Amino acid sequence: MIVDNLANAANYFSLHPLFEKAFEYIRQLNLETVETGSVEIEGKQLRASIVETVLKKPEDARLETHKKFIDIQIPIAKEETFGWKSLSTLTSSESGYDEANDIEFFSDKPSALVTVLPGEFVIFSPEDGHAPLIGEGPTKKIILKIAVL
Repeated sequence: MIVDNLANAANYFSLHPLFEKAFEYIRQLNLETVETGSVEIEGKQLRASIVETVLKKPEDARLETHKKFIDIQIPIAKEETFGWKSLSTLTSSESGYDEANDIEFFSDKPSALVTVLPGEFVIFSPEDGHAPLIGEGPTKKIILKIAVL
């Protein structure tokens, strides 16, 4: 897991060939007026979703992992807290890996919580179990999916 300010995004371009393109897409958005929806930026290898959703209590947030995609998540409307636990220590899969949707849910509890503010981002690799959407009330956020190459 990586947490940082959007102003420092260039520090991470060398970690993946599509990170620069992903952050360039974010840079050109007007985050105050961006509408919800999904867009393919680089075919199926890099796509973005702007979503409006409701945050939940920590005990209701489920840890999830992905095998095919890296997540970059960016709160727009308000701060969002994320639970984290290393994939290597997750033991309680709820129903196994769903290959079609590239997701596996776990009933384990996070070992850490991190709060990300608007103007910041969090990167979750396939090794990161993460429980998004912790907080109160409605929110708006960006989720970038970058294919593992």
